[in-house]
Amino acid sequence: MVIRRVVAPRIDFGELRRELELPEAFPPAAQREADEAASRTSLPAIDRTDIPFVTIDPPTSRDLDQAMWIGRRDGGYRVHYAIADVAAYVRPGGELEAETWRRGQTVYLPDSKVPLHPVSLSEDAVSLLPDVDRAAVVWTIDLDSAGETRSIHLERARVRSRAKLDYAGVQADADAGRLPAPIAALPELGALLTERGFARGAINLPLPEQDVEPDGSGWRLVLRAPYPVEEFNAQISLLTGMAAARVMLDGGIGLLRTMPAPREQAIGKLRAAADALGVEWPEGAPVGRVVAGVDPAQPHAAAFLDHAAELMRGAGYTAFDGKVPDDPGHGAVAAPYAHVTAPLRRLADRYATEVCLALFADQPVPEWAGAALPKLPEVMTDTDRVAGTAERAAVDLTEAVLLAGRVGEEFDAAVLDLDDRPKRVPGGLIALDEPPVRARCEGDLPLGERIRVRLVTADPAQRRILFTRAG
Repeated sequence: MVIRRVVAPRIDFGELRRELELPEAFPPAAQREADEAASRTSLPAIDRTDIPFVTIDPPTSRDLDQAMWIGRRDGGYRVHYAIADVAAYVRPGGELEAETWRRGQTVYLPDSKVPLHPVSLSEDAVSLLPDVDRAAVVWTIDLDSAGETRSIHLERARVRSRAKLDYAGVQADADAGRLPAPIAALPELGALLTERGFARGAINLPLPEQDVEPDGSGWRLVLRAPYPVEEFNAQISLLTGMAAARVMLDGGIGLLRTMPAPREQAIGKLRAAADALGVEWPEGAPVGRVVAGVDPAQPHAAAFLDHAAELMRGAGYTAFDGKVPDDPGHGAVAAPYAHVTAPLRRLADRYATEVCLALFADQPVPEWAGAALPKLPEVMTDTDRVAGTAERAAVDLTEAVLLAGRVGEEFDAAVLDLDDRPKRVPGGLIALDEPPVRARCEGDLPLGERIRVRLVTADPAQRRILFTRAG
């Protein structure tokens, strides 16, 4: 759902690519390997094309990692989740593998993306596009009526997606009660898994996303709230990631996505912030349910969510072989969890999936996959930083271009956060009502309140915006 948008002039994001030293074309040898793999790799012998998988992605996406089918079984549910089998197309020790390690993950900018794999693979031969047979790693997960996982099955198989769906269309179909059969149970199971997450302490911030999208000869800055079906779709990915973590922990080798659990002191501070901001926190309600229940369009709630984000720090990757980590959990998931569902866009998923396949088949983990595990945390941390910087810098640049020439004007804004360290000039973070900009503001600010602010700096060259409290 688009909350609001505003159009900015044409912007050249090339300087960001140069500043972040993002790669351009793939080296010829790596590209050649990809093209040859695309034309020569045979599909798995196991045939699961009878399962009517569908994908749910943004409408313009072609790098489709996941396809799903959900049905009811024995009073519970069965989930078939097909993940693009990238490892079947990337030769260990080859030039393409080496280049994917240099890239780490796909980096997205408004005018283009820097893909982890050449498009001959990521948007063609390996992508789970509709109406073509593809190689996949298929997770089959059976759950009881309470959403508890009862069995896990894993195999390489040939699959065929029946349709490429998008979030807006799926949400409209869900609202109208006409979801296609392969995902008719998605809202029911998604809601059940969400509630199970709250019960065990999971936290998911319902924050609108700032996106920069093309608009004719310019760009639009969009503040977008997620559709409910996006959360339900994410729950299927989380379910699979928790299943993968279980397989690896039982097998004594793997790569987990980890994050410290929120400390009681931090939760206490969030409770205090809720009291100060007038956010209701019912007796006994877990943090995740309170966070999920607020309306981020309201200033006090938005400020509360900004505080809640402090609970979700320190995410990383933990590799292990033999000794299971002392703390294998992910604080926001409130359970052990692994990344295995986005191998076209994230390097770690390819290796974690290969470990799971070997363990499930009671086979030795391939040497190339096991040897990669201890090296992946550093690579993924570094490339996470690059990808996050690119995303934030693109928004900062768009905001600065959008507001250039409006210095001196006043705007309505909500105060989201205050400086947590004494500064010579007090201030904090604000969110404008229109255009949808988040920026620093100087002055004595009332947390969670609406105020008038004056723009004092809008510098596209430095991607810097600064406001001061008006009046």
